This record gives sequence, structure tokens and C-alpha cells, in this order.
Amino acid sequence: MRSEPTEVQVRPGVEGDLTALTNLYNHYVRETPITFDTAVFTPEERRPWLLSHPEDGPYRLMVAQEVRGGTLGPLLGYATSSPFRAKAAYDTSVEVTVYCAPDTGGRGIGTLLYGALFDALAGEDLHRAYAGVAQPNEASVRLHTRFGFTHVGTYREVGRKFDTYWDVAWYEKELRPRV
Repeated sequence: MRSEPTEVQVRPGVEGDLTALTNLYNHYVRETPITFDTAVFTPEERRPWLLSHPEDGPYRLMVAQEVRGGTLGPLLGYATSSPFRAKAAYDTSVEVTVYCAPDTGGRGIGTLLYGALFDALAGEDLHRAYAGVAQPNEASVRLHTRFGFTHVGTYREVGRKFDTYWDVAWYEKELRPRV
């Protein structure tokens, strides 16, 4: 018996994705030091986060979803751009992040998501993108390097989770502002 080919659709995240996005993120909260959140979220607690990423503007949410034979499957990951800092002088900088479902390693989901995110941001008035990568995380370092990020420094033992102190390496990428 032949199975339907699997495709991946990348699109802006919508409110209907909230539960799946929350569940994906909660995996990283519970199981890894990749995020420094230490308590899981309910979808209602994550709603303000989702709503802070509209379909246009510099703060985006892109999701990757499996499509098999025309039927939508599970979310495979997401990428966001968010304010780098709250002060107005930082408005042309964004912090970006990507989270992939735990069983999708090596499928290129992170690459698809970042490609779509940076394409969506191309028309925005942005100068730099920043990414903090909890260490060690070689897959994330490779992804950011592939997208032209350069390492600019490391905060040593900046976060404590699972009774261990973790470093965060910071990366930056130049973006082309709208002229």
C-alpha cells in the first residue's frame, strides 16, 4: 500500500493554532533548557503572546504544518520575530526564535521556517535580528550560521534550570531596512 506524499506548508500562525503551539512550547519548558521558562502554560496564558504576532509588521509568527494528500496534519514548528527590547530606539531590531516539534530533527523544518520568516520581514523597516541560543545546542548554532548570523558574545551561566546554570550565546544578523 502506497502512502500519500507528505508536504510541509509554512504560513502565518493563527488563533486556531494556539493549543498546538502551546503544547509544542511546553515540551521545551518541561524537557529542555532551551527555554528558561520553568512552568508550563495554558493556551489562555499564551494567547497574549500569539496576539502580539500579527500577520503583518515586524513581529511575525510563522508555523510549519504537515500536509498529507491535501489534509492538514500536525504543526511541525514555528518561528517568531519579537521586540528586541521595549525602548523606542530598539524598534528596528527584532529577536528571532525557532522551535521545532521534537520528532522533526533533520527534516529541514527550522530552515523552512526561518526562510519564510526572513522573507516576510524583508519589506519591514528592520536593521538587525538577534537570537539567544542556550548552550549547548549545536543544531541551533548551525541553523543560525546558515542564515548569516554571527556570534557576538556569550552570557555565562545566565539562567538556572534543572539545578544547572546555562550559558546563552548571542547571535546577530544584518537585515536590509526598507528605504
